[in-house]
Amino acid sequence: MSPLNNEQKQLLFDYCIGLTSQKETAEAEALISSNKEAAEIHSKLKAALTPLDSLEPEPCPDELVEHTIWRVNKLADSSQRQLQQLLAGEQTRKVVTKSQLWWNLGRIAAAAAVFMFILGVLVPVLGVVRQKYRQQHCQMQIGGVFQALSNYISDYDGQTPAVATIAGAPWWWVGNQGKENHSNTRHIFLLVKEGYVDLSNFVCPGYKGEKPLKLTDSQIKRLKDFPSRIYVTYSFQIRCHRTGNDKLLCRKVLMADRNPIFEQLPEDFSGEFQLHLSRESLTLNSNNHNRRGQNILFGDGSVEFLKTRFIGISKDDIYTLQDTDIYQGCEVPSCETDFFLAP
Repeated sequence: MSPLNNEQKQLLFDYCIGLTSQKETAEAEALISSNKEAAEIHSKLKAALTPLDSLEPEPCPDELVEHTIWRVNKLADSSQRQLQQLLAGEQTRKVVTKSQLWWNLGRIAAAAAVFMFILGVLVPVLGVVRQKYRQQHCQMQIGGVFQALSNYISDYDGQTPAVATIAGAPWWWVGNQGKENHSNTRHIFLLVKEGYVDLSNFVCPGYKGEKPLKLTDSQIKRLKDFPSRIYVTYSFQIRCHRTGNDKLLCRKVLMADRNPIFEQLPEDFSGEFQLHLSRESLTLNSNNHNRRGQNILFGDGSVEFLKTRFIGISKDDIYTLQDTDIYQGCEVPSCETDFFLAP
């Protein structure tokens, strides 16, 4: 039996403190049941964490984690500056004896080693905590969109949000407020416009681009689509043309973190758009979470963070169309099993 690697140990730790997704939970439980070392680590972690069960849980503000991370990072930066000042001071200090010099240098080296050890351990851990926080906050936001969609469907006698469109209409015109706009986000924007969900729910916490301005309710009411692409960092299902009602409770892919292939789109909607798939673009994950994976909303309301863009037995790529290498921004799937989230 081979020893556990770092990724498996991290999985066990996340599982013990409740940070795993449904898929990761199943993987951790399978690992514990099949690996003696994993079972021992799990047992020790649970024993160490058992005293925490007696504590009464309190609501934690969303800003607390980010504020704590900022405070610790600031402390680490301050410590590093103090170390640099200490080294600079020691370099300019006059030396009385050779033994005193070596004594001072030894103390500096020891202090430097401690600081470097702390930074080497602390910074990666903070990075993981920050990623997990943003990943889970993103899942909550996507879950909020699904709840808003469910409420809308309930209020409108089973009808999903829809706007008038025609075959071959450009789905990439996000932000165009003109009458001819048929973007793939316009129907989702109805949830915002009619007050089912807040506009801020459509910006992933992991998104590192330009931050959108807050709009008033009256400004939102005058819009026909999201103000621009910086207000929506997710991609949504493009449906194939077919008749009949859509069923909400099914294993379909409804939305996910922004499609990495269409991250850069023309700002001029009057021009032509054409994109050729590259080999690199076929392997990229969404940039919302530093290419580590993407949160995906399924038709049953579940949200999962997956490190791959390929879904189901057929391994369908949710960010591309089957047998399509060139995109002009108006394509639609040819069948219901070809999931395609855009833009």
